[in-house]
Amino acid sequence: MVFEDGWAVSPLRWLMDTLGDAQLARMGSDPGLVAAIDQHAAALRDAIPLDRETLGDYLLGFLDELRHRGWIYTGEPDEVSLRLTAVCWLTRELGLLEDGHPA
Repeated sequence: MVFEDGWAVSPLRWLMDTLGDAQLARMGSDPGLVAAIDQHAAALRDAIPLDRETLGDYLLGFLDELRHRGWIYTGEPDEVSLRLTAVCWLTRELGLLEDGHPA
């Protein structure tokens, strides 16, 4: 993942554009991916309120730690990419990007 200038202004939108759209499309043909994403989404539902601000703040902290660790998205599912995809799935399912405001 490349963290270009301005990514933190609207982290949910940035993640959706960077990883989410492609990963969510893969879910249509990969039942195992769907199950894994569902588990990560359930963990997020249990841990934080699912509103745009809280999910965005969670994502900022998560991505900051990934940057600190030097994590690189390889295109293969791992725990990190599954969690990021779950954030994207929740963002889409909850309609958090539909009002046109940065998220």
